[in-house]
Amino acid sequence: MPSRPPCCGGDFVLPDAAPPHVEDAACCGGDASAGGGRRRFDWLLWGSALAILLAYPASFAIGQDTPFGLGHFAHGVREMMNAMWWGILVGMLAVGLIDRVPRAFVIGVIGRDQGAKSLLRAVLAGVLLDLCNHGVLMVGAKLYERGASLGQVFAFLIASPWNSLSLTIIIGALMGWGWMVVFLVASLVMALLTGLVVEALERSGRVRPNPNRVDLPAGFDLWREAKAGLAAQRYDLAFFGDVARRAVTASRMILRWLLFGVVLAALIQATVPAEVFRTWFGPTLMGLAATLAAATIIEVCSEGSVPIAADLMTRAAAPGNAFTFLMAGVATDYTEILILREATGRLRAALLLPLLTVPQVVAIGWALNVTGPAG
Repeated sequence: MPSRPPCCGGDFVLPDAAPPHVEDAACCGGDASAGGGRRRFDWLLWGSALAILLAYPASFAIGQDTPFGLGHFAHGVREMMNAMWWGILVGMLAVGLIDRVPRAFVIGVIGRDQGAKSLLRAVLAGVLLDLCNHGVLMVGAKLYERGASLGQVFAFLIASPWNSLSLTIIIGALMGWGWMVVFLVASLVMALLTGLVVEALERSGRVRPNPNRVDLPAGFDLWREAKAGLAAQRYDLAFFGDVARRAVTASRMILRWLLFGVVLAALIQATVPAEVFRTWFGPTLMGLAATLAAATIIEVCSEGSVPIAADLMTRAAAPGNAFTFLMAGVATDYTEILILREATGRLRAALLLPLLTVPQVVAIGWALNVTGPAG
C-alpha cells in the first residue's frame, strides 16, 4: 500500500483497527491530488502572494492618497502583514507539530461515548486540527461515519473553523488578545451548548441516533498511547527538519485563504470609505444583519475571514460583527449543510446546525456590540 502524504495525518495508531481513509479538500483529496495526478497551479495562493509582494514595498514609495485606491490598498496590506507575520510563523510551527499527530488518533478518541466530557474532547479536537472550514467538513463526515454522535460532530465543526492554534494567534495579533480570549470562550461555549442540545434531542427521540456508533478496542488508554508515542520519539535534527517540512506543506491550505483574505480586506479598505463601512456594518442591528447576510453569501474560507473580521473590528468598531462574521460561516454555509446531509442521509439533521447556531451567533454578537464596542 502506498504511504499517505504527511498532511493526511500519518498512520493509524489504534490497536487492531483499520486506518480510516480521511481526506480534506486541499491535501488528501482535493483536485490537486485526485487520481494521483500532478498538482495544479494554485492561482489563489500565488496570485494573492504576488499582490502582497508587490503592494508591501510599494507602500513605502506611495502615499495613501494615490489615485484609484492604490495607496489605501498598499498601506492596508502593509499594516495587516506587519501585525500578522509573526503569528503566521508561529502558526506554521504549530501546524508542523500537530501534523505529526495522526489524525486518525483524534478521530478514534472522540467517538467513544456521549455527554459533556465527550463533547469537550470533540471541541478540543476541533481546536487542535488546523483545517479550514471546507477541509474540516471531510473530517466531520468521517467522524459521523465512524460512530461519533451528531452532537459530537456539531461541536467539532463549530469549534474547528477559526479556533485552530494558528488562526487564534493571528486573531490575537490583529484584534487584541483580550478580544481573542472573548471570541474563543464564546465559540467554545457555543459548540458545547449546541452539542448538548443535539444529544438531548437524540435521547428524547426527536433526533435519530447515529447508526454507525462503534466502540474503541478493549483496553485502549489515550494517555498510555500518547506517552508511548512521545517516549519513542527521537528529538534530533531529522525530527526538526520533518516539522519544518510539514509546517510548509500542511500550512498551504491555511496560507492560501489567509493571504486571499488580506488582499480582500485591503480591497475593501481601498474601495469602501470608513464612514460608509461604519454605517452599513457598524455596531447596530442593521450592521449585524448586514454582516450575517454577507457571511452567508460570501464563500470565503475561515482563514480568509479573519482579516475581514479584523476590519469589522477596527474600522466599523463592531466586535460583535467581527465575531458574527467568523462564526456565521459554519452556521450558514450551504456547502456544510449539503455535506452533512450526505453524511447523515437526513436533511433535517443537517438543518439543525443553522437552526441551533444562528440564534446564538446573533445573540452573542449583539451582546458584544452593546457591552464592548471596539475603540
